[in-house]
Amino acid sequence: MKKHLKRNITIATVLIFVCAAVYLNWSYNDQWGKAKDAMVKAEDAAMQSAQEEYDAQNGLSASSNEYFAEARLNRQVSREEALQLLETAAASESASQETIDSAMTAISAMANYSMKESQIENLLIAKDFSDCVVYMSEDSVTVAVPAPTEGLSAAAVARITEIITTETDYTAEQLNVIEISA
Repeated sequence: MKKHLKRNITIATVLIFVCAAVYLNWSYNDQWGKAKDAMVKAEDAAMQSAQEEYDAQNGLSASSNEYFAEARLNRQVSREEALQLLETAAASESASQETIDSAMTAISAMANYSMKESQIENLLIAKDFSDCVVYMSEDSVTVAVPAPTEGLSAAAVARITEIITTETDYTAEQLNVIEISA
C-alpha cells in the first residue's frame, strides 16, 4: 500500500512540475505576441542565404547540412522511444520499487545528456563550427562536425576537446571526433 502511495505521489509531483513548465512556457511565449508571417519568411530566407554563403566559403555542401538535421532528429526520436519505454516500465502495476528507481535514474540521465548535448552544440557553433551533433553516453562523448576537404585542423580539434573537457566530466581520451566531409 505504501509503495503505491509513494509511487502515486511521485507521479503526481512530476505531473505538476510538467504542467507548471507547460504553463510558464505558454505564458512566456504568449506575452510576446505572435510572429508575423512576412517577418518569419524574411528571417528564414536571410538565415538560409547566410548558411549557403558560409557553406560556399568553407567548401561544405547541403548534404552535410542534411546529415546534421537528420542525426539530431534520429537522436531525438530514439530518446523519446526509450523515454516512453522507461515511463511505461515505471508506471506498471507490477513494477518493483527497484525497477521504478532504475527507470527514474535512467530518465534523469537522459535529460542530463540532452541538456548537455544541446549546450555543447551551441558552444561549438559559437566557436566557428557551422553545425555539429553531440552524442553523450555513460563512458564517452562523440562529436560530429563538418570538415573541409583537407580535414579538421589541430586547432579545431583542440577547440572541441577544450569545450568537452571543461563543460563535462569526460576526458580527452573519452572524446571521439567524427569529421563529416562535404
